Amino acid sequence: MISGLYAITQETDNTAALLGAITAALRGGASVVQYRDKSGDIARQHEQASELLVLCRQYGVPLIINDSLRLADLVGADGVHIGRDDGGIREARIILGADKIVGVSCYQSIDLAVKAQAAGADYVAFGSFFPSSTKPDAPLAEMALLQQATHQIHIPIIAIGGITLANAGDLIDAGADAIAVISALFESDDVAATARQFADLFLAETED
Repeated sequence: MISGLYAITQETDNTAALLGAITAALRGGASVVQYRDKSGDIARQHEQASELLVLCRQYGVPLIINDSLRLADLVGADGVHIGRDDGGIREARIILGADKIVGVSCYQSIDLAVKAQAAGADYVAFGSFFPSSTKPDAPLAEMALLQQATHQIHIPIIAIGGITLANAGDLIDAGADAIAVISALFESDDVAATARQFADLFLAETED
């Protein structure tokens, strides 16, 4: 079950700093880590993903690889997150096996999410809900999308895009099972404390 704080890595060639940041996020309560690197540096990607996998294993947290089935298979990651142009769910299952996690970006489309669910996706992601420095030109999704999705989607729903401590609660209230965060987490002064604050939002929702 994918839920809670879904931490997405920042791209960097400083592997030690990357591992330090993720360690802090895991200590704070991140429940999923996604490795995202668009550099094209295969050696770096393999090194970082491999070391992140060891780290995530220590905390019992799944490591998801963004976009690359090849890298996910090569390092033995727990799953892959695929977008519109990254191959299909069937291909991911053939390459990674039935027991791996396959998440799918559905942008602002309930129809894409319904199709992904029917094809066997383990979770779907919607966004961007707020302006994002990672994808500044991404179209924005409306909060009502999450509310609608809860009636049609029966696998975990992830919200992504410009999420901060100030707006995350609204997404959770609207139906998000997890929130994917990059900048607001890793650009904070205390990553572990910020991760704990994000994770606590889900505890508050459970108590309510």
